[in-house]
Amino acid sequence: MADETHIPTNPHVLAGKAIVRGARISVEMVIDLLAAGWTPKQIYENDPRLQPGDVEACLRSASSLLHDERLYPLKTA
Repeated sequence: MADETHIPTNPHVLAGKAIVRGARISVEMVIDLLAAGWTPKQIYENDPRLQPGDVEACLRSASSLLHDERLYPLKTA
């Protein structure tokens, strides 16, 4: 994960999904809002628990997960 201090996971919080530190808002929810056309400004205005930089941290986290994703197993020699 891109920034485990800003976007932690805990098996006891939201079933272990990545969340925004201190807000208990999942990265998934923030990404879904962006995909639905919300702007970062709208997200911040509608959830006062979010701090400046949280939406961007969610994007970095999602990007990191996608970069680490493997669709096919790597072949070993």
